[in-house]
Amino acid sequence: MTSDAKHWANKFKTLSDADPTIGAMAKYYSCTFMFDMGTAKFIIEMHDGKVKHINTDPQPLDAYDFALRASPASWREFAKPVPRPMFHGIWAASFREDLRIEGNVLVLMQNLRNFTVQFELLRKSGVPV
Repeated sequence: MTSDAKHWANKFKTLSDADPTIGAMAKYYSCTFMFDMGTAKFIIEMHDGKVKHINTDPQPLDAYDFALRASPASWREFAKPVPRPMFHGIWAASFREDLRIEGNVLVLMQNLRNFTVQFELLRKSGVPV
C-alpha cells in the first residue's frame, strides 16, 4: 500500500486513541471493521477502545465484523470539516447516497456510539483517496 495510506492509518490511529470521548466510554469497544474506499481498503481492529491494528493492504480472506463501502467521492465528502447534507453520518448516506453497510450489523449496533465518534474523526484525519 502507498505511503499515503500508511500516513493516513497512523494519523487515524493517533486521533482515535487520543479522543477523549472514546477514551471515556469505550472500555468494551472491541470489533474489527473495514473502510472500503473503492481504490483503498482498510481493516481497523479495535480492542478496549484503542486501535490495535490497521491493515492497510487487506487480502480477500482477512476477517472483519462489518464493512462500510462507498465511492472515493463519498469518502472525500465524509472527510470534509462540514460535509454536505446526507454525508453527515452513515445512516443518511446509506439511505440516500452510495454507502453500503455490510456484514454483522449487530456488532456495529453494539458499538454504534463509539463507532460514530470514531467515524467523525475522518473530518480531522481526511481520507487517502
